[in-house]
Amino acid sequence: MSQHYYSENPQTKSNPREWTDVLRGEKFRFQTDTGVFSKSEVDFGSRLLIETFEEAEIVGPVLDVGCGYGPIGMVVAKVLPHKHVHMVDVNTRAIELAKINVEKNSISNVQIYESDGLGAVEAVDFSAILTNPPIRAGKETIFRFYEEAAEKLVDGGSLWVVIQKKQGAPSTQAKLEELFGEVRIVDKKKGYFIFEAKKV
Repeated sequence: MSQHYYSENPQTKSNPREWTDVLRGEKFRFQTDTGVFSKSEVDFGSRLLIETFEEAEIVGPVLDVGCGYGPIGMVVAKVLPHKHVHMVDVNTRAIELAKINVEKNSISNVQIYESDGLGAVEAVDFSAILTNPPIRAGKETIFRFYEEAAEKLVDGGSLWVVIQKKQGAPSTQAKLEELFGEVRIVDKKKGYFIFEAKKV
């Protein structure tokens, strides 16, 4: 059976590596490994989402769905120290790396745990939910993320999604318009779209 970064327990041999990057003007150290998404750099889509995201001035925690080794949730937690950030992934290796990385970067306003989509997320009333969805997991899985997010957001809260046009941006936009009261394209660059879907 082939192993993907959205597999629960990657069987590929561990080969950790460490590197640094600057995101939102802050320097971060990342430890990554085989069996996780974009192990050698913060991928363009995640970087665009990180740089574009704007937190609404409403009360509520933030959620990073499919957090991988942690870049999106970590940056949000660093630039919004007053917010509590939940970071979830189905990949147990990614979860362990995310825990290592928040320690390396002295980030404490986070909670990291395993969850298939939002299935194990008990908290509600999130002010923002962010995701760079696992395209290879299929449209059904990704649309389930969007449906679950709509239920977990506080009124006025937003789901932020980054997705490539060739990997389903038009169908994502249609699904978000079906689920949410307001959807806007915040940015588009190199074929990637940033959507903000607001619960109103």
